[in-house]
Amino acid sequence: MSVAFRRDGDEEHLEPKFEVPIPPGPNRVTPQGAAQIDERLAHYEALVAAGGEETALTAAKRDLRYWRQRKAGAELMPPADGQAVAFGTRVTFRLGGQVRTIRIVGHDEADVSEGKIAFTAPLPRAMMDAEVGEFADFNGKVDAIEVLEIAPL
Repeated sequence: MSVAFRRDGDEEHLEPKFEVPIPPGPNRVTPQGAAQIDERLAHYEALVAAGGEETALTAAKRDLRYWRQRKAGAELMPPADGQAVAFGTRVTFRLGGQVRTIRIVGHDEADVSEGKIAFTAPLPRAMMDAEVGEFADFNGKVDAIEVLEIAPL
């Protein structure tokens, strides 16, 4: 029989198992983000300790490695003063004629559906250090964003 038709087992046909990618740059966190990391770490530690089916256990171990790395590298940021757009602020702004509010948080805390945007995303980066009443360039447009309100989280 040709080597091309030989099958040693099912393992060679499974999807490869990759680590969960760690976002580049610093792992800045708010107090809520630090608590979230602790909760997820405890959750995956409990899953691994409970054991179970091999595929689920392998996935839980992978996620546990991710959250351990995130905990080890977490930088708890001091509270923002709300004078300028910064990490840990809630910003209301006008873009394209629409008023929106976002909260600028760390990678693991980001959730667009809740208005939580990672500090490295293009929108928060465009507004960084702007104060109320100032304009910021965005998406190739000059003065595309008007900062209306800034508050600490």
